Amino acid sequence: MTRTRHKAVKLAVAGLFAGSATLLAVGPAQAATCTTSAQYGSCTSGSYTIYNDEWGSGHGSQTLWENSYSNWGVYSTQPSTSGVKAYPNASLPVGKAINSLSSATSSFNVSVPSSGNFEAAYDIWLNSSSYEIMVWVDKVGNVGPLGSSIGNLTIDSNTWTVYVGNNGSNPVYSFVRTSNESSGSVNILDLLKWMENTKGYFSDPTLSTIQFGFEISGTGNVQEDFTANSYSASAS
Repeated sequence: MTRTRHKAVKLAVAGLFAGSATLLAVGPAQAATCTTSAQYGSCTSGSYTIYNDEWGSGHGSQTLWENSYSNWGVYSTQPSTSGVKAYPNASLPVGKAINSLSSATSSFNVSVPSSGNFEAAYDIWLNSSSYEIMVWVDKVGNVGPLGSSIGNLTIDSNTWTVYVGNNGSNPVYSFVRTSNESSGSVNILDLLKWMENTKGYFSDPTLSTIQFGFEISGTGNVQEDFTANSYSASAS
């Protein structure tokens, strides 16, 4: 399924619902610091905001729980109909030109269901919402990135299939791992430098935001659990 979405506006909308978080928790996350079932509810941890973000048409129900930016997850029940339903994610603002950075890296360790339609992915925004770069590390079911493949890229010992597209508002570039990883690291700056210096897609943009989470298209109308066991991102 090709994704027809986009999240440029939801970054602003989600902030309106930041106060929807509660200190109650359900199920295995009983000790969670923060939970929320609000559509655009959020929790904060350090410099990160963790969003529930059920932004897609026809979405079901979802509860976000958070112990820290490094350990959070959702219980999500979504119909298996066309289109993305939610992108629960940990969002880190950066606001620095990429040519001023010496490093931009991230590490992740996730637990995801064995069925459904979804991917664990980064959503990286440049120049506010002018450019979107998605980095898929683990996908299950009938999901696929926006745009067309331009071939494979091997960099930092990882191999990606690269896609280029446009959502009608901004260009979208996607890097999809050729083999799934539930844990690992991504050198974000190296991917951005390849896009800038080798492909010429942009010139010294600002790295605005790094997001990481689960883009969920469907769970078969049953509750499935998505967990970030550990996660961090940095840019300096």
